[in-house]
Amino acid sequence: MQPASPADRPLSDPPASELVEAIRTLKRGSVLVVGDAMLDRYVYGDVRRVSPEAPVPVLAVEREVAMPGGAGNVVRNLTAVGTAVAFVSVVGDDQSGSDLTGLIGGQPGVEPWLLVQGGRATTTKTRFIAAGQQLLRADHEIVSPVHPRLADRLVRIASDAIAATAVMVLSDYGKGVLSADTAQRLILAARTAGRRVLVDPKGRDYSRYAGADLITPNRAELSEATGMPVDTEEAIVAAARKVQAEYGFNAVLVTRSEDGMTLLEGDVVRHFPAEAAEVHDVSGAGDTVMALLSAALAAGQPLAVAARLANIAAGIVVGKVGTAVARDEDLIEALSVERGALRKVCSRPAAQEQVERWRRRGWRIGFTNGCFDLLHPGHVHLLEQARSWCDRLVVGLNSDASVKRLKGAARPIQSEAARAAVLASLASVDCVTVFDEDTPVDLIRLLRPEVLVKGADYTVEQVVGGDLIAEWGGQVRLAELLPGQSTTATVARIKG
Repeated sequence: MQPASPADRPLSDPPASELVEAIRTLKRGSVLVVGDAMLDRYVYGDVRRVSPEAPVPVLAVEREVAMPGGAGNVVRNLTAVGTAVAFVSVVGDDQSGSDLTGLIGGQPGVEPWLLVQGGRATTTKTRFIAAGQQLLRADHEIVSPVHPRLADRLVRIASDAIAATAVMVLSDYGKGVLSADTAQRLILAARTAGRRVLVDPKGRDYSRYAGADLITPNRAELSEATGMPVDTEEAIVAAARKVQAEYGFNAVLVTRSEDGMTLLEGDVVRHFPAEAAEVHDVSGAGDTVMALLSAALAAGQPLAVAARLANIAAGIVVGKVGTAVARDEDLIEALSVERGALRKVCSRPAAQEQVERWRRRGWRIGFTNGCFDLLHPGHVHLLEQARSWCDRLVVGLNSDASVKRLKGAARPIQSEAARAAVLASLASVDCVTVFDEDTPVDLIRLLRPEVLVKGADYTVEQVVGGDLIAEWGGQVRLAELLPGQSTTATVARIKG
């Protein structure tokens, strides 16, 4: 008798150490994603008056952000954990299609195959946001099936890409890419090549996905497909068993929003409680679940581990603002024991997301930067002043390489990790992020603080980034200095 494979064994809750090791393997995998690509646009601004033309708010636009959505968001989440991706989809011959192609192509580790159909509109969702609330969403799309000849070409390209990847994901948003028999042709090609197929379904007809290894409907989608109630765990399991038996799925993972997830694998049922401590935005959480499932399975992890990582990742992204991703560092942090002040030390993308959460609460963001090599009373005095002028203070810290370029080969005295940890221990500091450039101008442009703080040994005109702050209506503040306090003077005293 053959021993059961990892995916066939009864599911148990993997220990945190095993999950951390599994996260580190995600960079080894490769996934093929086929589905409906979209462009998500976010228009942020401020509302101060009602239009004289109609009883509607006037949004004074401050900035716009565009990112891949739909199947493109699955790709974003895969690249966030380091998994290699081949992406096959269809866009229109319009500006949105060009923008989306550029965004996908700019993702690390992605081989994009975005086919263009003339006369077709690229699905674009534009959200208008003020004070952290959506005022309106405008959708521009065509949901008719893609041209049959283009569908044939898509299947040929995807069939070739299957051989170079470990898992195939079908991300169906009902926008026409996986219409007619396209999904079945792709599943057949994957099965012939011996590859697993994961499906994020749409609509009532699950026969289009028959033979897939895993399908991930949400609670409402499962009810729509089966016509069965899904108001209890028992009812969800019964509905999942129905589609599993009817369409030959090896496993069904039902996402249940604030109630977590339910996994039916063979005859084994497992309920995962929700991981989110605080829900800000559920946009794209299903894409994150699909990405982590496929990344883990592609890396050779058993389904028990893949589902657990997907659940943790979903809890992370709903705690972020907008269509967000869960990075490998986010997952590891979620599994780590409480690290106190060290939680304030963030990567650049994580710092940006943290600032957005604070800004959504109406908090005023301050920023200062420096090498902070040997923290002394002068530094502490400057940081306390900076914190008094804002609600949350971000410190941009020069990397070790940046310090060497600025101050010579003998510096820094302390590594960037040590300097970041010491800064994070201060009550006046809310976030520390390291930058490698000679100046923090790119970081300032990314975070868009309302207050920029430097020491009074500068003039306002000399402060790097001061012109950017002026553009969005912020201010530059100069902190008073303590006499005789500088790292250079401290080093000189140490040397006698």
